[in-house]
Formats: sequence, structure tokens, C-alpha cells
Amino acid sequence: MRIAAGLIFAGTVSLLASSAAWSQTPPAKGAAPAAAPAAAAPAPAAAAPAPAAAAAQVPPKQAPQPARAACNNPNALGVARTVEIDTTGGPGFGFEHFKQLDFLRDHEVVLTFDDGPWPGNTPAVLKALADECTTGIFFPIGKHATYHPEILRQVYAAGHTVGSHTWSHENLNNKKLTEDQKKDEIERGLAAVKWALETSPSPFFRFPALQHPPEMVTYLGNRNIAIFSCDLDSFDFKSKNSQQVIDTVMKKLAKLGKGIILMHDFQKHTAEALPTLLTQLKAGGYKVVAMRAKSPATVLPQYEQELAKDVKLPTVSSRPVNSVVTTVDQ
Repeated sequence: MRIAAGLIFAGTVSLLASSAAWSQTPPAKGAAPAAAPAAAAPAPAAAAPAPAAAAAQVPPKQAPQPARAACNNPNALGVARTVEIDTTGGPGFGFEHFKQLDFLRDHEVVLTFDDGPWPGNTPAVLKALADECTTGIFFPIGKHATYHPEILRQVYAAGHTVGSHTWSHENLNNKKLTEDQKKDEIERGLAAVKWALETSPSPFFRFPALQHPPEMVTYLGNRNIAIFSCDLDSFDFKSKNSQQVIDTVMKKLAKLGKGIILMHDFQKHTAEALPTLLTQLKAGGYKVVAMRAKSPATVLPQYEQELAKDVKLPTVSSRPVNSVVTTVDQ
């Protein structure tokens, strides 16, 4: 991306991965073997796994997503179908980087929005989607989620899928970053989204600027987080106006016939373009596919605890005076 955001300073914590380990100690060199007992008792039958351990192997189900509002527009674009994604092993979506999972049919699209939540622009995007009774996937920046948690909760409450997009939109191909710093960007961003939503988001992730360092692709795979690239980029962050956003998307769709569309709810031109763009998608015979996760993202407790220390709760209202004090009689 593509933006500048204010800094929230936080100490980087080390990622601790705990795993069960067991070993057998060989007999000391030269030690004589122990004598066998006169009457060895029969070996006990193998113990059945503890119920708690067996249950731990079953991933939790994704919490039911809030239902989309009833559609009152008979000519709306709507949602053609919903697909559930098993994110085990970190599958990749979007032909710009991942060629294996071609699940969209001709004239099907997935609408995706990066870099929010942001005042004005994100609510306008939500309204445009609601007016056409359709849906998208939102990939919020962690810092932005802590700035505007109420807006991100509106996204979730409207029935859209919410993933994550790092803590500060750092390019993870930056050679100056250590591997631990790259992991911190991913994990802290995920923790921030959970903090804002007050529930675990979907295990869907998009790399900033679509920069995919191989070691982080592997890391996300081990974390069972799906990786999203795109089939076509709207380049809305470069667009001079809303019409340019519309023209770019429709021209690329005419060539490809389908695809995952990358847009940004952070961008004003996208918010302005979306009502017309959705109308043109409907007129062109395109259908929207909703993507849901089979299981929620697992957020590491260390990052939740660290974030709770750093996110300062307001002690006084920071709202502008005209939203606090209103003249009702004069």
C-alpha cells in the first residue's frame, strides 16, 4: 500500500511456540542390563487418549456471522453463492500469485477491501454494499482497527468477512526487518482486529503491496491462515477520480471474465465509485461470491496481552464540541 498512518509505539514481544516434547534416555555406556523379574506382569493395555486432548485436535467452528439485512431492492446485485474455506495449511487465492485454487465460475467476482477502517470512506463503502444487498471481504490494518474499532464492528455487524492486513502496513519484503519483526507485524495486526471486533476474525490475510516473502508464506501456512492476493487490482490508490476506478475494474473484468477484485475502503475515490461500479457489475451479468472461513483465526495470547497494555482507554471524550454540545433552544 500505499498510505501513511500515525504511529502507536509498542514493544515487540518474542513469539513463543510451545510444543509437547518427550524423549527416552538410553542406558549408560557399559552398564549391565537389568535382570528380568522372575514373573513379569503382562503389559497394560494402551491408555485411551484423554477426552480433553482428543477435543483439542478438533478446530473450533467459526462463530455464526451476523446475518446480512433483508434485501429490499428487487434489482440488487445480491450474492450468488457463499463458499466455505478450510484454511488448513494456508491456501492461497488470487491468480496474481496463486494458480492452484481456481474456484470461481465465469462472471463471478469476489469484492475485497484493504486498509480500513477509516471514517467517511468505510461507512460509504458499507452503504453502497448494503444498497445492492451484496458483500465483501475486508482486510483492515491493525493500527486503523485500534483507531476506529466502532467502524470495524459496523463492517462485521453488516455480515461482511473480516480478515487482517498486518499491524502497520509494513512491506514484509523489507530486508531490514528480521523474521521476528515480520511475524510481529502479522500477529499484532491479527490481535488488534480481534480487540476491535471483540471476537476472532477470519483466518484470511493479505500482504501489504502484495509482497509475499517465502518464509512468511510458510509461517502463515503453519498458522492455518489463508493468503489472499488478487486476480485484478483496481489501482484505486493511483486513480485521479472515481470514474477511473470504475473503468479500470470493468476493463480488466472484460478481459479476465471473473476474479477477486482488490480495492481499498481507505480510498475516497473507491467509496465514491462503488455505487456505480456495483450497478455496472449487475448490468454486465457479474455475480458476487461470498467467502467464509470454516474455523476462526487463532490469536496468540502474548499479542493480545501486549496490545491490551498499549491501547490506552480514553479518560475524557475526544469528540468535537459540536457533537457533544447542541443548542436546542435559543
